[in-house]
Amino acid sequence: MRIKFGTDGWRGVISDDFTFQNLLLVSQATANYYLRHTKIQNGMVVGYDARFLSDEYAKFVARVLATKGIKVYLADKMVSSPMVSLYSKYMNLAGGVMITASHNPPKYNGFKIKGDFGGSAHPEMVAEVEKELLKVNADFRVQSFDELLESEKIQLVDLVTYYKDYIQTKFDLKKIKEAKMKILFDSMYGSGQGIMKDLIGIDELHNEHNPLFGGVNPEPLGENLIELSKTIVEKEYDLGLAVDGDSDRIGAIDEKGNFVDSHKIFSLLLKYLYEKKNLRGIVVKTFSTTQMLDKMAEKFGLEIITTPVGFKHICKLMLEKDVLIGGEESGGIGVKIHLPERDGIFLGLLLTELVIDYGKNLSELVKALEDEFTPHKYKRIDIHTTEEKKQQILSKCKSGIIKELNGYSVISMSDLDGYKFFVDGGWLLIRASGTEPILRFYSEADSFDKVEKLLEAGINL
Repeated sequence: MRIKFGTDGWRGVISDDFTFQNLLLVSQATANYYLRHTKIQNGMVVGYDARFLSDEYAKFVARVLATKGIKVYLADKMVSSPMVSLYSKYMNLAGGVMITASHNPPKYNGFKIKGDFGGSAHPEMVAEVEKELLKVNADFRVQSFDELLESEKIQLVDLVTYYKDYIQTKFDLKKIKEAKMKILFDSMYGSGQGIMKDLIGIDELHNEHNPLFGGVNPEPLGENLIELSKTIVEKEYDLGLAVDGDSDRIGAIDEKGNFVDSHKIFSLLLKYLYEKKNLRGIVVKTFSTTQMLDKMAEKFGLEIITTPVGFKHICKLMLEKDVLIGGEESGGIGVKIHLPERDGIFLGLLLTELVIDYGKNLSELVKALEDEFTPHKYKRIDIHTTEEKKQQILSKCKSGIIKELNGYSVISMSDLDGYKFFVDGGWLLIRASGTEPILRFYSEADSFDKVEKLLEAGINL
C-alpha cells in the first residue's frame, strides 16, 4: 500500500498510487474511524473537484462508506473543499471527504478528510485513520451505487446552493455590486467556477471544465496567473482574484497587473479585521509565512503563534483558542467570522469588501502596508529532485555547518518544519513537500536582490 497522508490529505498520481483499489482501502479506514464518532448517525458528506475522474472517485468513496453503514450525502456536482466543510459543520454531520489534489499538477488526485467542526482533520485524527489502514480488507465487497441511492443510504445534495445561501448571510452583496468595481475572477479551471459570477455578477476567466487545467498548475501564484494579469491591464479591470483547484486558496492581481502574494493578502486582511471590523484575537501563521505579521501583531498588541506548515495545525488552534486570523504561505487563510477553514471565495469577497471600505486601489493599499511595516519581498522555488539528493541537502541543513548564505551570515536557525536560516533582514527556509516529491525553497528579505541570493545559496546546496 502506497498511502501516506501529507500536509492535507493523501495524494497520489492517478492510475499509479491513486487507484480505485487504494481508494477502497483508505475509504474503509476512514469509515472505520468515523464509525466511532458520536455524530455518525447523522452521516457524512462527500464532495469532489474538477479533476480527472473525481466524480467517479467520489461515487466510489460514497459507496464504500454507505456499504459500511454510514449515511452519505454526495455532492450532485463538483464543489469547493470549503463547501464540504460548511455542510459537515452546519448539518451536524460526523465529518466529510473531499476528492481533490488541490493545487497539485493534473496527474494527481487526492483524498482530504474533514471534521465535524468544519475544517481539515487534525493530525491526531489522521494518525487514527492511518492506524485503521493496517486493518482493512482488500477484498471488501462494495454495494452498487444505484442500490444505495434507491435505499437512500446515499443522497445527492446541492452543496453549491447551500454555500451561496450561507454567503449571503455573511456579506452585503448589494453593497459590493453597487460599488461597481470591475473585477475579474480566475477559477483556474477548478471547482470554484461560476460561484463569484452568481454571487456578485463579475466576469470570470477559465470557467469551463478542463481536467488538464489549461496546462498550468491550478495554484494561484504569479507565474500561473499571467493571462489574468494581462487581461486586467488590457481591459482595465480594478481587481483580479484567483483561487486554486478546489477553491480553498487565494491569489490576487492589482489594477496594474501586479501579483499580490498571499503574505500581503494575509497582512491586509489582518489590518482590515483589526481596524475596520474592530475584531480582536490571536494571529496564527505557519513557519513559511511573512515576518510582517509579527510586526503587525506587535503594533496591534495581539498574540502571534507560529505552527508547522499545513492548515490542519491552524484549524486545531482556531478551535482551541480565540483566533482572529490564521494562514499559510500558500494562500490558505482562515478568519474568525467564517469556518476554521481556508476558503478562496470567501476571502475574495472579503478582499473586495476591504478595497471598497478603504476607498483605495489594491496597489495603493499594498504600498501603504509596506510604508508602515517596511518592505517584505518574497519568493518560493520548488525543485524536483531525487530522494538521495533531497536527503543529502536536509542532512547538511541539520548538521549546523551552514554559517553563511551567499555572503550573508546566518544569525540563527530553526527546525520547526524544515530548516529556516535567519540572516540580517531576511530568511531562507528549506523543507520537503508533504504532498509531492520535491524540495521547497522559501525566502523573504527586505529586497528582491537579497531574496534571489538567499534562494541561490539554498539551491546550490
